[in-house]
Amino acid sequence: MTGTILTSAELDPRRRRVLFRAWHRGTREMDLLLGAFADARLAAMSEAELDAFEALMETPDDLLYGIFTGRLAPEDAADAAMMSDLMAFHRAGHGLAAVER
Repeated sequence: MTGTILTSAELDPRRRRVLFRAWHRGTREMDLLLGAFADARLAAMSEAELDAFEALMETPDDLLYGIFTGRLAPEDAADAAMMSDLMAFHRAGHGLAAVER
């Protein structure tokens, strides 16, 4: 079970790949953080936002988790903006709470 609530049938091929990658990171923590965000936001993302999200997912899990927890800083502005959105999403209680339902 992946935890995803968004069906890939609703998405174009690029977004399907991104959704799969968001839920299959390699660590369950990052699956939940990125996957829940992708479920909620992926369908409405602009091409630029999708580019930024894909770029962020190129970051290794340990570094991404360090950025998420505040131990590390994002390396560039695009990552910083997307991380800000991701963190705000989870701070607002939309992420893990939505997956647990």
